[in-house]
Amino acid sequence: MLRWLLLSLIVVVFDLATKLWVEASFEFREQLPVIEGFFNLTLVYNKGAAFSFLADAGGWQRWFFIVLSIVISIGLLVWLKRLQPHERVVAVGVSLVLGGAIGNLIDRVLYGQVIDFLLFYYDRWSWPAFNVADSTIFLGVVFLLYDAFFGKQPETHS
Repeated sequence: MLRWLLLSLIVVVFDLATKLWVEASFEFREQLPVIEGFFNLTLVYNKGAAFSFLADAGGWQRWFFIVLSIVISIGLLVWLKRLQPHERVVAVGVSLVLGGAIGNLIDRVLYGQVIDFLLFYYDRWSWPAFNVADSTIFLGVVFLLYDAFFGKQPETHS
């Protein structure tokens, strides 16, 4: 289990380092085109969850998301501890989700909001800005879905 927690720690450190860099380098809503017409770096804040869900809820959502993140992180730790050595794909998925959850949890505890900076767009359409933690949560879920649909299923004997 220790090597999978190391993966989660790497995610947390990389997430926090990139957020600190963006905060030190950008003004709020300043944008730096990286791939013209497709991808910018920017600095925005999100008091809600994914897609700014509950961002304007009045403040209680901070504590709700902190408690929810702690409960989910504990559940992920328990899941990770119970995995068998051959369940590597699941372990990677859980570790990535755990690292991302902790990265965003740290933001909520320290700042009351999450720092986002990756902005993908096309023409007038824009995906909501996100961060490294969000990216690893998404990637971890992809690993978990892959295992659920394509992983080797245990054989049943009749």
